Amino acid sequence: MTTQQPALVLDPTGSGRHAEHRALRDRGPATQVDVLGVRAWSVSDPALLKRLLTSPDVSKDARTHWPAFGEVVGTWPLALWVAVENMFTAYGSDHRKLRRLVAPAFSARRVEAMRPAVEAMVSGLVDRLAALPAGEPVDLRQELAYPLPIAVIGHLMGVPEDRRTGFRALVDGVFDTTLDQAEAQANTARLYEVLDRLVADKRAAPGDDMTSLLIAARDDEGDGARMSSQELRDTLLLMISAGYETTVNVVDQAVYTLLTRPDQLALVRAGTVTWADVVEETLRHEPAVKHLPLRYAVADIPLPDGRTIARGEAILASYAAANRHPDWHEDADTFDAARPVKEHLAFGHGVHFCLGAPLARMEVALALEGLFGRFPGIRLADPAEEPPPVPSLISNGHQRLPVLLHAG
Repeated sequence: MTTQQPALVLDPTGSGRHAEHRALRDRGPATQVDVLGVRAWSVSDPALLKRLLTSPDVSKDARTHWPAFGEVVGTWPLALWVAVENMFTAYGSDHRKLRRLVAPAFSARRVEAMRPAVEAMVSGLVDRLAALPAGEPVDLRQELAYPLPIAVIGHLMGVPEDRRTGFRALVDGVFDTTLDQAEAQANTARLYEVLDRLVADKRAAPGDDMTSLLIAARDDEGDGARMSSQELRDTLLLMISAGYETTVNVVDQAVYTLLTRPDQLALVRAGTVTWADVVEETLRHEPAVKHLPLRYAVADIPLPDGRTIARGEAILASYAAANRHPDWHEDADTFDAARPVKEHLAFGHGVHFCLGAPLARMEVALALEGLFGRFPGIRLADPAEEPPPVPSLISNGHQRLPVLLHAG
């Protein structure tokens, strides 16, 4: 090890996240942490993090660049995060190949073409909310934040409506860092069963959806550019899980923040800021992903304080801590939708920047506009207490978000 500094043990339950992020920043630009028993360097300084995220000396390919991979993969609850074979874990030419196959689905033209469908989904969900008994608390995570992204990604990927609830539960398990190794392994096995059934069905009866297009690319490309069978199923896993869980959290956090910061909601209603401004500040202030495992040093990487991330050591991108770094944003802990600098790392940085960012931004903005437009008197059911966090050191959302839709 490059230092004797005790590792900071990250809380798998997600409790006390802001105090934990402050502790990370207090320990310097990078510090060693314990991630469910695995040692890694957490990077919370935004300048250093951006440098590492664009450096050829940092890889996401655990098999090639992490000496601990063989030992860890069979016992670590987060093994799926490092063992999948898709663009999330690819490096160099492998990453470029996989990204090239997926990128057309998220072009500006394709995303904008989805707007009417997303608007219709939001309208239907808001209509369903309006039909609920007045005066009773409604869990908005359950009734809006969850169903919208799963409907959008289901539409994009061609997941039948009767299977979307099953996908949702399994994806939740991927992000739940309180599962032990056996529970996580069982969840992964069930998830692959569902993915394999989807591939089989789409191969037998292709549709106008991304799953069918990826299968066609897998079957038709020349050997040098072709996805392996494992890359195909893991690419579907990435697109469904990343396109769902993260957007759920952004809707959840944006609604919660606006209901606890009426001054910010007033800025939107007055036209001082836009819903897009609210989305960007939510992404900075409460990003959907707190920590993203893992990356690996391809060579020794000197740190600004004189320490070194040694070749082969793991690196954890601590996006939430970096987003609130006081050297990056003034009064960084305060939500300010009128903040002139909109920069954040919620979607990553560099070659692994999230392809689905434009679609996620559109979904959240339309959801907020539809919700607050229909229910001007909406308020928290219990304003005195923040709902408990989802049990995860990765995912950043609430287990529930109870509200009253109408003014009392």
